[in-house]
Amino acid sequence: MRSVDIRRTFLDFFRQRGHLVVPSSSLIPDDATMLLTTAGMVQFKPYFLGTSTPPRARLTSAQKCVRTGDIESVGRTDRHTTFFEMLGNFSFGDYGPGEVVPWAYEFLTEHLGMDADRLWATVYRDDDETPALWQELGIPAERIQRLGMADNFWSTRGPGPCGPCSEIFYDRGPEFGREGGPAVDTDRYLEVWNLVFMRHIRGAGPELEDYPLIGDLPQPCVESGLGVERAAVVLQDVPHIHRTDALLPVLERLARHVGLDGPEELDGADRELSARVVVDHVRAAAFLLADGVLPAHDGRGYVLRRLIRRAVRHTRLLGATEPVLADLGGDVIDSHEEAWPELTGQRDLVRQALAYEEEAFDRTLAQGTRLLDTAIRRTRERREPTLSGRTAFDLHDTYGFPVDLTVEVAQEAGLDVDTERFATLMDAQRRRAQRARAPREADSGRDDTYRRLVTRHGPTSFVGYAHSTAEGTVLGLVREGIEVVVASEGERVELVLDRTPMYAESGGQVGDTGVVRTASGAEVRVLDTQRGGDGLHVHAVEVTRGAIGVGELVQSVVDQDRREATARSHSSTHVLHAVLRSRLGDHARQQGSLVAPGRLRFDFAHFGALDSEVLARVQEDVNQRLLADPEVRVWEASRAEAQAAGAIALFGETYGDVVRVVDIGDFSRELCGGTHVAHGSSAGPVRIVAEGSVGSGVRRIEALTGLDALRYADHERRLLEQVEALLGDSPTDQVLDRLRNRLGALADAERELAQSRRVELTSWARELAGRRRDVPGGWLVAARVDEPDGDGSGSERRRSGGAELRELVEAVLAAAPGERPGGVVVGRVHEGKAQLVLVVNEPLARTGVRARDLLAPAGRGIGGGAGGVGRLAHAGGRDAERLDAALALAAEELASSIAAASR
Repeated sequence: MRSVDIRRTFLDFFRQRGHLVVPSSSLIPDDATMLLTTAGMVQFKPYFLGTSTPPRARLTSAQKCVRTGDIESVGRTDRHTTFFEMLGNFSFGDYGPGEVVPWAYEFLTEHLGMDADRLWATVYRDDDETPALWQELGIPAERIQRLGMADNFWSTRGPGPCGPCSEIFYDRGPEFGREGGPAVDTDRYLEVWNLVFMRHIRGAGPELEDYPLIGDLPQPCVESGLGVERAAVVLQDVPHIHRTDALLPVLERLARHVGLDGPEELDGADRELSARVVVDHVRAAAFLLADGVLPAHDGRGYVLRRLIRRAVRHTRLLGATEPVLADLGGDVIDSHEEAWPELTGQRDLVRQALAYEEEAFDRTLAQGTRLLDTAIRRTRERREPTLSGRTAFDLHDTYGFPVDLTVEVAQEAGLDVDTERFATLMDAQRRRAQRARAPREADSGRDDTYRRLVTRHGPTSFVGYAHSTAEGTVLGLVREGIEVVVASEGERVELVLDRTPMYAESGGQVGDTGVVRTASGAEVRVLDTQRGGDGLHVHAVEVTRGAIGVGELVQSVVDQDRREATARSHSSTHVLHAVLRSRLGDHARQQGSLVAPGRLRFDFAHFGALDSEVLARVQEDVNQRLLADPEVRVWEASRAEAQAAGAIALFGETYGDVVRVVDIGDFSRELCGGTHVAHGSSAGPVRIVAEGSVGSGVRRIEALTGLDALRYADHERRLLEQVEALLGDSPTDQVLDRLRNRLGALADAERELAQSRRVELTSWARELAGRRRDVPGGWLVAARVDEPDGDGSGSERRRSGGAELRELVEAVLAAAPGERPGGVVVGRVHEGKAQLVLVVNEPLARTGVRARDLLAPAGRGIGGGAGGVGRLAHAGGRDAERLDAALALAAEELASSIAAASR
């Protein structure tokens, strides 16, 4: 049975049993506690917790999931994957074990045709109900095992719903492992179904066991289902997940890329491990990219980058010398697009991102390998058996060099790696990151307050699409997360109304501002409007007159000029998005935006800079489309209907069952909850003012809209008038020619000055090079080169104030012999501050010496620090009187390094 047929059979089975089929959510969850969607139940957490009402008490879905907690196990077992498709059936207070256990058994044995005599079950240690149900169905007691919390008490590994579970395993036979059931060997006994009886809420703590249970769910629920890949392993009778029909084409392509005739030649411990890792990670990367995740240094982007880099590394271990990931990503799309058609539209993005990251990491591998080789050589010279954990950490943290590769290379050289020290450094880094997140976690008290308000009163009624003023009632006043009854003049609080015309910030659009007035004459200024969760609008306000209290009737008035300027920016953003996709390709999808009065910021997926000519064409296209005055039409539909009509859904955004669609002419259709103009020409002109990179594969355009665009054009006109005046009131059409002539003359003068400086610098550098001194293993130059003082006294005194220290040390290095290790360090006092510059030559740099490390102690000696990269470093500090001592210290460090390099 094909993977797509397993999926279809499952959904049909539960549809016939009263379940509503729900589409998969994005791999980017609408849950601040999670980086990625790790289970089928993630999108249903609000239903489990009782904070939202499900559309039906019975739901079923086929959900895309990514888990990387067991990434090191991928390839080493037959069952671990990072990406997987989870087929699930869910009950919210409807049915329990008595119904779902027989359904699971029926589906596996009758609809998938699995041999009932090969089925085993595990249950939680104190569960007596489920074992009895399994025995009634025909699984004997000797094939039912009781396990502890780590195995049979399920959660998302973080705070949220949890409960005991029962799992079904299929015995694949003795060729796959030891006897004894799943308690002994989970490769032979392959898990094919998990039934979770959600009853509790867990708190923070260890991922798998010994975490606290902090409460019970409002009603008992069920999460049940199976992974497509594991079911396919059994039904297709293949040894592991990577030989199933969905992944075999990718494995075949990989074999061809490394010069093999077929995937069977990839068998064998090392080759098979690498092949499995590559196939698994490329599939996960393709799905993450298609869902809007792009490689980055942190967050979910780092998860993606780590997957890609591990895949690159293992392709090289297999012998690949040319880029391969883009082709493999294309094969992933080909073999999955029947079930996941959204992949097809992101083919270009997937291929480009994989190719870009593979090329970039190839450079990292080369650089990291050189540094690691140097570290290994030094460790062996010191006759030490272990490479330091700090070295492994620096390679990982600074260069992105995988620690498992560090361990492998070190072992080949006969060395261990201090992985405990590495883990300590990584833990310290994680703790720093957690401290950085602490302010966000502190908002949980405020969130609880909002949750209580929405429970008591329901969500805010937003009437701002049709009205800029509205009457309402004060439902709550919140000060520093705590509800208060009244707020007086001068106080800043958060105001919650039952009805408001104020748009709450979302989808990139800033929140509205305005005023709120009471019948008693009090007035508050609305500084911002934000979402408080579960449909609540929260107004950040300052009381400017009188006092406002809970229960009062009020009138809210939006700052209409600001709202209209924001609407112009939002409609312009949609048009810009459409133009970029038209010009660059469908991969140029929105990755983030800021829609504000008179300006917009638009981030989009693309892997190269847009030159001035392309930007000019984009700007012209946007303005032409707006000037054509297309109608802006807003309509509502179910999400499925809207997407079937071609509406673009922005991944990472949250949409309800009924969505709002914004059409602009016949070229733009997006799901959007923001405010817009009625006709394109009302948006006014758009002026692009900046374009640049904000991350790997993400570009950003900044633009002005409406009146702000016109003001910018007027500002440029005034600048041109000033340039004309500086050039002698030249006619406008002659300004460029006259400016060119002036700049040409200036360039000639600068060239003459530079030539003079070069002659002076060369002469002085030769003089200093002639004063070099030999040290054990090489040579060095150390000199103080201050500006000349009144009497010309002092040590080496600078004869030219024009040559900078960096140029000077490089010139001295060029004038000195280059075959022996050597270096130059100079210092001076400039404007009352001490300055030092140090450079090492190539023979010394090749031994792994970094100039910054040598100069750092001297930098501290003058009350500062050292900076720089590679061969050249600089330092500065306020303790000018300590310059001579610092210069001597730097020379001593340089001499010691030269001596060590020669040994």
